[in-house]
Amino acid sequence: MKFKEVNIKNRRATFDYAISDTFTAGIVLTGTEIKSIRQGKASLVDTFCYVNNGEVWVKNMYIAEYFYGTYNNHTERRDRKLLLNRKEIASLDKNGKEAGFTIVPLRLFISERGYAKLVIGIGRGKKEYDKRQSIKERDDKRDMARMFQK
Repeated sequence: MKFKEVNIKNRRATFDYAISDTFTAGIVLTGTEIKSIRQGKASLVDTFCYVNNGEVWVKNMYIAEYFYGTYNNHTERRDRKLLLNRKEIASLDKNGKEAGFTIVPLRLFISERGYAKLVIGIGRGKKEYDKRQSIKERDDKRDMARMFQK
């Protein structure tokens, strides 16, 4: 069964944070949540992850209510559990507690088997001058692409 290509990115994360490690995690969802994600109606803006009692949770992730959902419809912004193995959780817990580091969702996609997956990364907040450097690099890449297209 072929699924619609869903690739929801958190563009702000790579601009605000220098990402060091990335992990791919499954998400515990209800029936109407996965249907909304398959339609591409989700957002990772202002989303972050935290470790609580040996479990990783994603907070403030927006998944729109399913149009055809009835009284069984989900709430849009609830905490959702992420599925990772014990070593990955230990690594996230250790790095997430260090000063200046945070766990940030980078990308939400549907796997080949039809499961929703979330790519999360450990990021250190960038300073203002780092952000200016990122903008300059992005503009230079855009200019180079324009030159090669002509």
